[in-house]
Amino acid sequence: MKFLLKFCLPILALGACTSSHHTNSTSSGVYQAAGVQENNITQSLFQDKDATISEENIQRIMNGTYSLPNKLRVALVKLENSKQRHYYWNDEDYLKTQQAYVDLFSEQLLISGRVTKNNTIPDLLLPSSPGFTTIREAAVRMQADVVLVFTITNDVYSRYKFLSKNDIKAFATTQAVLIDVRTGLVPFSTVVTRDYLSQKQEEELNQSEAVRRIQKEAVLLTIQEIGQQLNEYLAQ
Repeated sequence: MKFLLKFCLPILALGACTSSHHTNSTSSGVYQAAGVQENNITQSLFQDKDATISEENIQRIMNGTYSLPNKLRVALVKLENSKQRHYYWNDEDYLKTQQAYVDLFSEQLLISGRVTKNNTIPDLLLPSSPGFTTIREAAVRMQADVVLVFTITNDVYSRYKFLSKNDIKAFATTQAVLIDVRTGLVPFSTVVTRDYLSQKQEEELNQSEAVRRIQKEAVLLTIQEIGQQLNEYLAQ
């Protein structure tokens, strides 16, 4: 009897391992859960308001595939510091500059034959400090397929030995993220930094006005570059 037990126990253990391995192999195949059809992700697997995700859904996303619609309705969101927005709310030059950034993004997007419509999500639909979930919900209300979220930082270089006393050199960094509204996934993201060197022009009243113009030009260069990158991605 002892001999039989010693002989049979390893066989049973091997059979159990084989059965377990077979089950895991089957479960890692084609997912039929909500949001995943034949390994194709069709809706968000981020289930709760905090946009967290379970370990199971992490595996589904990592093993799945998805694609954007052929025709895209795009919503634009510019993230900025709420204190800065409050401080400059009645500054005409600031407001016109911010609108110029949005307009250039819109122009760049319309170059792509896939973009049929683009709108800016108004502040009324967003809280003072919008997060991923609130931006996505606002985009749903506007029936947008994707949201292009971007943020801009810019300033003037304080020290450059090769600059003359009349030269002003500014830099700008723009970060952009494209969010698929249906799935909550991010198929495209980029960070672009550009410089712009110039001098005060005759029509500008003071040095501060020249600095604002040069900073703006640096930002516009980053937006043009992001637009080119995004259109190349959409053309794939």
